[in-house]
Amino acid sequence: MLRVGLTGGIGSGKSEVSRRLAERGAVVIDADKAARAVVEPGTPGLKAIEETFGKEVIQENGELDRERLGAIVFHDPDKLAALNAIVHPRVRDWMVAAEKQAPEKAIVIQDVLLLAENGLKDLYDLVIVVDTPPEVQLRRLIELRGMPEDQARARIAAQASRADRLAVASVVVENNGSLSDLDERVGEVWDELLRRNVRPPA
Repeated sequence: MLRVGLTGGIGSGKSEVSRRLAERGAVVIDADKAARAVVEPGTPGLKAIEETFGKEVIQENGELDRERLGAIVFHDPDKLAALNAIVHPRVRDWMVAAEKQAPEKAIVIQDVLLLAENGLKDLYDLVIVVDTPPEVQLRRLIELRGMPEDQARARIAAQASRADRLAVASVVVENNGSLSDLDERVGEVWDELLRRNVRPPA
């Protein structure tokens, strides 16, 4: 098994790269999906959040009110740390369990937004960083997601810097061109992953 970390800043096109790698045969394990799964109604994770932050963060349908919870923790480092202490270990366990279901010789891509921020480089055989200039990130967030400029700038600033992400990269996918350019580059990266996943005979 080849274990690969995939990361990139908001608006970098990381999801596009992840989807293209999955189409080529990679087993993609998405940390965002894990983070949602571990706080679904009826889970110990959601119960722990309710016990810590109160019933006001639970909607009438029993689901987590992410917007209200975000408003509580965004400006309070202690409360954010408490939330992370609930969610992060459960996300790790979910991703480990998902990886165990992958075939023995699979190329497993763990799609992790905060890989650089959380110092996770050493968990992987290599790390792919989707790199995009900040001005391109900003334009995409405003034009494609309809995000107000001040919010877009704040979201970019809250993440690791471009330099910090590149510092953990084994492979860089530059994504500031067309989708055709991206397809070509992902194809090159996939070929490299296939080469690295070949094991010599015993």
